[in-house]
Amino acid sequence: MTRKITHLIYDFDGLLMDTEPIHWQVNTTLAKRYNRTFDLETHLAIIGRPALVSAQIIVDRLNLPLTAAAYLVERDAIIFDLYPQAQPLPGALTLTEHFYQAGIPQAIATSSDAHRFERKISQYPEWLNRFTCIVTGDDPAIAAGKPAPDCFLVTAERLKTTPDRCLVFEDSVAGVRAAKRAGMAVIAIPSPELSRSHFQAADLILDSLLEFQPTAWGLPPN
Repeated sequence: MTRKITHLIYDFDGLLMDTEPIHWQVNTTLAKRYNRTFDLETHLAIIGRPALVSAQIIVDRLNLPLTAAAYLVERDAIIFDLYPQAQPLPGALTLTEHFYQAGIPQAIATSSDAHRFERKISQYPEWLNRFTCIVTGDDPAIAAGKPAPDCFLVTAERLKTTPDRCLVFEDSVAGVRAAKRAGMAVIAIPSPELSRSHFQAADLILDSLLEFQPTAWGLPPN
């Protein structure tokens, strides 16, 4: 790569932590409660977006007889007990540990709000020490969620670096768009059911964090 990468930024859900199956399970359960079907197209439409935005998409697409806020109340009543079951995705722990030991500043920029994020990572509190900063979707400095670039620009500022020095890891189309709008390099690691054609804006597309080659980006080899 021609640019010098000095800082790494990760999305969380579906990138570092395998929470998407939990989201699918709970949204499917709620849809059935109202005699609706939560399909793959709707699932893909909400990946990477803030909770309230995702809820509004579901309510609109499924024509549910409740508000987005009410949907979140029903969802949270189920999902909060399931979040601690989520496991890190392959390569997530080892890769972030490697860069932590190498002294490479790392951050998480997630659309999840702080309360939900803390629940998701509750079984891995020491993992948080590997990150210089964590920016959640409800951070007051963020005016708009992904695909707006706000979360990544705020993260770069808190890392005390510039966007062109950052490499972002994302699993969603909205996240890739946000990173590119922020002027950052981005590697997409989409879920298997997503066509790679949706991620052509990314600098690189991988199947897993395990495939990442740090030296190609001027980073310490693992």
